[in-house]
Amino acid sequence: MKLETKIVHISKPDELTGAISTPIYQTSSYVQEAPDVNKGFAYTRTGNPTRKVVEEAIAELEMGTNGFAFASGLAATDCVLKLLKQGDEVVAVNDVYGGTYRVLTTIYNRLGITSKFIDTTDIENVKNAISSKTRFIWLESPTNPTLKISDIAEISKLAKSVGALLIVDNTFLSPVLQNPIELGADIVVHSGTKYLSGHGDVLSGFLVVKDPKLAEELKYIQNTTGGVLSPFDSWLTLRGIQTLPLRMKKHSENGLKVAEFLVNHPKVDKVYYPGLKGHKNHEIAAKQQKAFGGMVSFSLKDDTIAAATDFLTRTKIFLLAENLGDVRSLVSHPVSMTHKSTPIEVRKASGIQDSLIRLSVGIEDIEDLLEDLKQALS
Repeated sequence: MKLETKIVHISKPDELTGAISTPIYQTSSYVQEAPDVNKGFAYTRTGNPTRKVVEEAIAELEMGTNGFAFASGLAATDCVLKLLKQGDEVVAVNDVYGGTYRVLTTIYNRLGITSKFIDTTDIENVKNAISSKTRFIWLESPTNPTLKISDIAEISKLAKSVGALLIVDNTFLSPVLQNPIELGADIVVHSGTKYLSGHGDVLSGFLVVKDPKLAEELKYIQNTTGGVLSPFDSWLTLRGIQTLPLRMKKHSENGLKVAEFLVNHPKVDKVYYPGLKGHKNHEIAAKQQKAFGGMVSFSLKDDTIAAATDFLTRTKIFLLAENLGDVRSLVSHPVSMTHKSTPIEVRKASGIQDSLIRLSVGIEDIEDLLEDLKQALS
């Protein structure tokens, strides 16, 4: 089946009742015939029929062997990081999501795990950063919020050369637009809160892995620490996924038109969008992505927090909110929102200017979106 057909039918009819929509199995436990003799489920932290369907769905879409659903994207990230031990090293892209930066530098650093943050868009930087202690190379491509593009296939080769795992956060593109496992990644991370669910009504996170042995380790951690996705949120995410190809197509179409508009605006300084030919590594993005997505960031010529705030408080359709991937267009200010906890010198070094504004371009009519940007910038 083609992808669009496969996703529509990703929710299988219920075997027990024939229900077309996967039921919400809102239960914490299951009756057993005898001790440890059951119908495949004993306790919902360990497994739930609704969660099982969405975990299998995301594994299939990301071309992996196993998928795991969590209560948030950071819960999924934390599960991966629990594979590490004292003395291990993480090499990560330098403008990684603020929550990932925070957990690495304020939680896991206490446990003797070190992190290096580098510009992974240049393969030489990765070669120079990795060592025998490197256990993970952690990428976002595109990154949050400056939409840097890294060559996943080439970095995968470097990871293998030192016995490290390559982890790719694919939240900004979804499995519809990019499949990191096919490019050599070992683990794919998603904040399902974003494009997968797509309607701003779910908090969820996902992992997909290629290696069955690694899947067993992650399953053990997931069950032991318990940050799992609820049955109702599993159902909502599954429902959202069924329209994912349609939404991503519209997000991408609108995203490109917004980026082209901003490039030509006299008050705009830099525009970050991989679909623009002037974007660094545009060719790599075109090679490893099916489209360029709906995330656009830009800075102002008046590079101040005050100028950014003036814009942020003037938009009418772009809603000021700390989220992305919604059908509605959203706008945020990384310096004071998603990356507030990232030290200023780290933000500046990675290109996060005071006036940087991040747009999550929704699926509204493009003329309305451009008119909203026009009036806010004026």
